[in-house]
Amino acid sequence: MSNEAIFSESKKYMPGGVNSPVRAYRDMGINPPVMKSGKGVIIKDEDGNEYIDFVLAWGPMILGHCNDDVVKCIKEVTEGSIAFGAPTELELQMARFLCEEMDNVEMVRMVNSGTEATMSAIKLARGYTGKNKIIKFAGCYHGHFDGFLVEAGSGVLTEGIAGCLGIPNDSIKNTLIGTYNDMEQVRALFEAYGDDIAAVIIEPVAGNMGVIKAEDEFMETLRILCDEYGALLIFDEVMSGFRVAYKGAQSLFNVRPDLITYAKIMGGGLPCGVYGGRRDIMEKLSPLGGVYQAGTMSGNPIVMAAGLATLNILKEKPEIYNHIERLGKKLQDGIEEIAREKGINLCINRYGGMMTIFFTDRHPVRTYEDAKSCDLEMFKKYFLHMLKNGFNLPQSQFEAIFLSSEHTEEHINKFLEVFRKLEV
Repeated sequence: MSNEAIFSESKKYMPGGVNSPVRAYRDMGINPPVMKSGKGVIIKDEDGNEYIDFVLAWGPMILGHCNDDVVKCIKEVTEGSIAFGAPTELELQMARFLCEEMDNVEMVRMVNSGTEATMSAIKLARGYTGKNKIIKFAGCYHGHFDGFLVEAGSGVLTEGIAGCLGIPNDSIKNTLIGTYNDMEQVRALFEAYGDDIAAVIIEPVAGNMGVIKAEDEFMETLRILCDEYGALLIFDEVMSGFRVAYKGAQSLFNVRPDLITYAKIMGGGLPCGVYGGRRDIMEKLSPLGGVYQAGTMSGNPIVMAAGLATLNILKEKPEIYNHIERLGKKLQDGIEEIAREKGINLCINRYGGMMTIFFTDRHPVRTYEDAKSCDLEMFKKYFLHMLKNGFNLPQSQFEAIFLSSEHTEEHINKFLEVFRKLEV
């Protein structure tokens, strides 16, 4: 079947024809290509069109699509196991890897998605502290848990929805909204509600209002406030973990989180998630403690095998990060040079293998409000131009471009060549 036929048929059986809203390309005014296969950074749709991929399944495919070692591990495991709902040695290997390799992780609990990891971390924080309220930041997206879908960035921001239907007010009454990189505003929240704040959750490098890094002093202030008021500091590294650096975004700061969430890369492209942190906190989880959380497929052997294969490659080949950094700088420098020549207003934020081109005259982009100033029509023009010329890019201004070990200078040069032909 063709792209058009498949998507048209899909709309009969799935809302909007998709299983995740941004995939519908609604704001781009076109139907999406329907992907069929991928190898390295080249993906193909059902019509046979090829694209150089800078989405990489929204970040997980840091080794490119269908890496030979990862595929081999998946095949070997599936010969003898698919699921048990019981302990396996593979989940032990993954837990040990995370606890030994990641800073500030003493115990972990496997789950099946980033949403599940963040919502479970919040439940654990409330159970540990005996408090109710959380602080999340406008523009940060932590998944579709009810208590997070307030000023949530990403798909919610793209769709122009202030919140979400179907969420009772009681579900968000304990969610306080912080302003990213605004120390005084967050300090005021603690002064007003500090006795009942269980946790602060933050993307230390945000990826769902576009790529924005928290400022060092801001992060240090969060740590001080959490310590002063007895709240936990949670780093959501679902996107940035193993992506902006091997040890994740926490390695960019001199700040210790109490809990951390990971997903995406640590599953090698398969559905996964994990939350972990201080032993005394994690031991509040059932069956040791009174905070209950469970999942039939948590620690699934196929997922653990794919994830371990990916993480071991990243550990054994640190040059991958140097390669990604070099190509990222070349791409950023080239786009900025072309933009100056063509008079295009843009600002680029990049950290390791994550990058956003903000079509705005605000420099730098450091807050949610800065991100919302972007020229969405200019973004649409850019996106459609690049897609027409064989590039798979995020179809939202408020998402990130991702780089992998399989991108080459040739791919970067081709991107810049096509970008230079963008009509403004």
